[in-house]
Amino acid sequence: MEELLDRITVDPDVLFGKPIIRGTRIPVYFIVELVANGIATDEILKEYPRLKEEDIKAALLYVSNLVENEVIITL
Repeated sequence: MEELLDRITVDPDVLFGKPIIRGTRIPVYFIVELVANGIATDEILKEYPRLKEEDIKAALLYVSNLVENEVIITL
């Protein structure tokens, strides 16, 4: 499962360092937004042919890891 995260890259010279799908300029947050808005995987892949199903899974895993490891500070 963790090998999926190799599909995500962060480069300060691309999209201001936002995490993107390796080899594209498609940001992780954009894929998560599409999924959250009910866009089916096959529709996403049709609209963005450079993406693979594993890229969508990687984006979701990446965000899941962020939330899981999030530190919440209450005042």
